[in-house]
Amino acid sequence: MSLRDFFEKTEQYTVEIINGRQTTGWDRLFRTFLFMLSHLYRLAVQLRMSLYDNGFLQRQNLGSFVVSVGNLTCGGTGKTPVVELLARTLAGRGRNVVILSRGYRSRPRTWREKIKGLFHKEMRLPPKVVSNGNEVLLDSQNAGDEPYMLARNLLKQDQRLGVAVVVDKDRVYGGQFAIQRFGADTLLLDDGLQYLKLRPRINIVLVDSTNPFHNHEILPVGLLREPIENIRGADYIFLTKSNGRKSLRHLCDFLHRHNPNAPIIECNHEPRHLQDLWSGEQLPLTTLKGKKVAAICGIAVPESFENYLEQLGGVIVNRKRFVDHHRYRESEIQEFYAESLKAGAELLVTTEKDAVRIPHVKFGTTPFLFLRVEIRILSGQDHFNNCIKSICMR
Repeated sequence: MSLRDFFEKTEQYTVEIINGRQTTGWDRLFRTFLFMLSHLYRLAVQLRMSLYDNGFLQRQNLGSFVVSVGNLTCGGTGKTPVVELLARTLAGRGRNVVILSRGYRSRPRTWREKIKGLFHKEMRLPPKVVSNGNEVLLDSQNAGDEPYMLARNLLKQDQRLGVAVVVDKDRVYGGQFAIQRFGADTLLLDDGLQYLKLRPRINIVLVDSTNPFHNHEILPVGLLREPIENIRGADYIFLTKSNGRKSLRHLCDFLHRHNPNAPIIECNHEPRHLQDLWSGEQLPLTTLKGKKVAAICGIAVPESFENYLEQLGGVIVNRKRFVDHHRYRESEIQEFYAESLKAGAELLVTTEKDAVRIPHVKFGTTPFLFLRVEIRILSGQDHFNNCIKSICMR
């Protein structure tokens, strides 16, 4: 077993413990251990925030308008399409937007490069430029799946400015680079809620309406990165995966109790079309109707993707799930393809985020498609417009 496989299996086992799917005596003992770690983690999070709030650690201002988009939980809120919507809207209003990302699970720098940059500032490598707004410059392995996907979808189009995407774990350094290199007047800090070093002008927090705070526990016994009450720092709250029904009133009331000032914008992820992984051909959603489908994904909430396929009329005959951000091997895709054919699948379908991590080797003749989804605002359009307006006025 490779080191990568070991870490992924450990991650999967921990998620199953958190979700209560493992119930042996050893599992309960391990959960108790995680519970104790959770208390220590909560203390560390609150201490870190206190150090910033009281001025012992300094937040930096870069001069450009910084918008942070993040969530309290570990993944699953559908953040990337929201970042894309914000970037596309702002670029369409003439803002020079650059997205700052840490490039989660992208190929890291070598140890030699890291050490040189640590001790010799003049030898520090510049941040990775995934896209300059006109063309994509890195592949998904070097950029990370989400930065690559954003870069590909936000290239210059007609009269709309392209959006550059910059990757660096030090997003202050990345922001400084973006301002100098691209003249950015707006920086979108992707997954920025816990990045306290850079001070945002607007803090947008996403909450998954279908599973807002999981079991309400902090990592590693739950999926919360920080306590729920910290949502008080949000300027806008996006309630994602909403069905627009009044049943969400209780969740909205709960959020308002913790943050009475932040407007709530309800939205959902709306499927738009299917697209062939190899040819790029776009197909209508009706392609799925009545078809036997094999679904493969490595995302935080695979059920949401599979539900879309079933709602669009697909009959899932094979489901393959991997941990979030899993980078596929050819052998895994070959195995999935063989299992799917055996199950009688007529279509192979994955998510857009997974599509950029699948090796570009075509297997057989069965169509391999990804589902393109975009954000649709159900309520709070005026709040969204005010948010965009407040950025464009400065």
